[in-house]
Amino acid sequence: MTDILERLADRQGPGPPNQPGAQDRGDDRALEMFLKFTPPKFIGGPNPELAENWRERMANIFAALDCTEERRVNFATFQFERVARAWWDVIREKWERAQTPWTWKNFTREFNEKFLPPLIQEKRENEFIKLRQGTLSVAEYEGKFTKFSKYALELMVNEHKRIRRFVQGFNVEIHERLEAVQISTFTEALEKAQRVENARLQVRNFHTKKRNFPSYSSEQTSKSAPPSKIGRGTGGVRTARAPRGALSRGGRSGQRQSRGIPSSGSTVIPKVSCGYCGKPNHSENDCWRKSGK
Repeated sequence: MTDILERLADRQGPGPPNQPGAQDRGDDRALEMFLKFTPPKFIGGPNPELAENWRERMANIFAALDCTEERRVNFATFQFERVARAWWDVIREKWERAQTPWTWKNFTREFNEKFLPPLIQEKRENEFIKLRQGTLSVAEYEGKFTKFSKYALELMVNEHKRIRRFVQGFNVEIHERLEAVQISTFTEALEKAQRVENARLQVRNFHTKKRNFPSYSSEQTSKSAPPSKIGRGTGGVRTARAPRGALSRGGRSGQRQSRGIPSSGSTVIPKVSCGYCGKPNHSENDCWRKSGK
């Protein structure tokens, strides 16, 4: 039907600007386009989640259609039924007496007062105030920040306060980097945070690959050297034992060396390797890898 009306209008050409019925035809066409999105009905009720989801769905449809303010209010109330319809009849009469402009902002204010109680709005506002990044990615944190910020509009009165609250919610490593640079817009803050996040991920991936793939020289050394028996001592320290052939070749002197007592009678310090990473010359308590250094 819309395509037919558009073709008829093209054949007839533009009519006079004040032609009777032209505005009605435009409203009918806009209503048809609106109904093609299958907007949900709203009957009211005490469930704030249903009211919030319906309002967000309508806002998304109006953004796609680029409707005027008055059409947004008309089309939204067109979906009201039962309790919601009775409530809107009262609000419409109040608007007509007070000559209130039919804007989506005024409608949203009235709608929230009725179907989103102050208790729900206070709860969402507290969630926004306590919001932190934690284990979320930068994109996930920004999505929650934007969603909950509409419940604390008085805290977002200007761009500077919005950016400051957004930066304060980041983890320490990103927060410190953003505090050290000059940021003038919210988009710039989001972009810089994502750059810091990507840089940290690259460093983390590099160290992960370095741990999983040792160097070629260390592999060759481990292959060429015969495996030595390792005994676990006290404190997680591993001591290397001499091969059994050394005892047969060295006789008693070999036994004396294997016991850490040379022929001269001086004490020999045994070889020490870490019980955590297996590297020599340090114990498990002094291991840098275990402590994450």
